[in-house]
Amino acid sequence: MKDETLSADLLLQAYASGVFPMAEARDDPDVFWVDPRRRGIIPLDRFHISRSLAQRLRRGGVEIALNRDFRATVLACADREETWINDTLIDLYQQLHAAKFAHSLELWQQDRLVGGVYGVTLGAAFFGESMFSRIPDASKIALAYLVDRLRITGFTLFDTQFTTPHLETLGAIEISRSAYQARLAEALQHRADFLAPVGIPTAQEVVQRNAQTS
Repeated sequence: MKDETLSADLLLQAYASGVFPMAEARDDPDVFWVDPRRRGIIPLDRFHISRSLAQRLRRGGVEIALNRDFRATVLACADREETWINDTLIDLYQQLHAAKFAHSLELWQQDRLVGGVYGVTLGAAFFGESMFSRIPDASKIALAYLVDRLRITGFTLFDTQFTTPHLETLGAIEISRSAYQARLAEALQHRADFLAPVGIPTAQEVVQRNAQTS
């Protein structure tokens, strides 16, 4: 599909129907739709914080922020040898962010962006798009804070699109397309607010709440 046929509204319609966009490479202007036979999700009550991750969270050393620099987060996710995020998608995600449908959770050390994750929200569904790390464990820390926020702000579905060994250690599972569609339909019937004024929790609060729900 050529980029001139795409719009932010079309992306939202695609997510609502269970498909998501990808490009073959950063320099490829075309975008195609993906509807996996097996879908990756992280059940919000099954996110796994290992003892070592809990220790890393408590050690701190990073500041957690929401949407401080959404575009920089997307660009950092695309800044790798092989990426599915092309310039068309970068611009479209920026449009969704401006319309409050796309958000980033970021890790900062002073003025340096060192890790983060971004995704699209619809109803009570969060569609995780990509994450990056510039320091050890940054993506794990970002996911721990993200899952905590999704839980307490009313989300019911965390779509990771695919699973990886890294995500599986944190609780990601694969479900069938039909099972995913059922979960998506249910999530779209509800409302959640990613930017609800619940504040940024302490690491200890994240670990404790995770222990109570896992």
